[in-house]
Amino acid sequence: MDTTTLYSIGELSLRTGLPVRTIRFYSGSGVVAPTTRNSAGYRLYDFDALLRLELLRTLRELGMDLATIQRVLDRELSVAEVAEAHADATDVQIRVLKLRRSVLRAVARSGSNPEETKLMHRLTQLSGEERRRLIDDFVEGTFGTVDADPAAVAMVRAATPDLPDAPSSEQVAAWVELAELVGDEDFRARMRRTARCQAAGRTLDLDIESEVGEELTEFTRQKVAEAMEAGIDPLSDRGALVIDDLVHRFAEVLARTPDTEFRDWMAQQFEEAHDPRVDRYWRLVWIVNGWQLVPSLIPVYPWLIQALRRDRDA
Repeated sequence: MDTTTLYSIGELSLRTGLPVRTIRFYSGSGVVAPTTRNSAGYRLYDFDALLRLELLRTLRELGMDLATIQRVLDRELSVAEVAEAHADATDVQIRVLKLRRSVLRAVARSGSNPEETKLMHRLTQLSGEERRRLIDDFVEGTFGTVDADPAAVAMVRAATPDLPDAPSSEQVAAWVELAELVGDEDFRARMRRTARCQAAGRTLDLDIESEVGEELTEFTRQKVAEAMEAGIDPLSDRGALVIDDLVHRFAEVLARTPDTEFRDWMAQQFEEAHDPRVDRYWRLVWIVNGWQLVPSLIPVYPWLIQALRRDRDA
């Protein structure tokens, strides 16, 4: 191409695809100045101006502002430097858009009202540091006492929930529920007790477990965990076989009759010690972090209680 050729605004428009009015704006702003004017006073542009316009259009399509592009054209900034900065900014925009999409899908799925939607949006807009501070406050408020078990604290910290950059709608909903749960003082008190026992490898200090002994207690936990892992419904016939065996074992050790009254008594014993919010906390953590359920941490009490209540609820 002859680099000495001069182009009118109309010719530049044909070559670059930019509207004539846009080229006039860039020309008037000094971003792409005319090389000269013809005898009629019309602006003419050289090949360098054509190249500047083509680069300008490319950078604008990539989302760069005109002031930055001016600095690139004037060689105050390199294209590589600007591209790196804008790539970083684009990464942030992508994360925000993905998070916004997840919030919208969570709202659509749950049918949230306006206040719940605002809360969901506000909590998910927290930065990673702010989310960590929220959980740190929960850990300190729950275990920041002189008798706090270091193992319990370590266990909770090791499972710190961390919302990913591009969460699913399920993870968004779980994070919002988790953020509300950790602020509940009653829940913190229960969490303190449960976490201490779990960290020490013990079950909760239940009267019924103390009475039947460690061997039957561990056997019960193992059998229920296996049933849960196998997907056995506590209200099914297969669930009945598991619970009937356990009821008879408990009755034999306690010298009781394995009837409906005894089953109700067992259910009541476990219900008094079981707080479903603690189970819910761990499940929410697993969801937020995208983990698979760890069999050894699957709470057995809800399944056990439901199976024990089967006859009464039938």
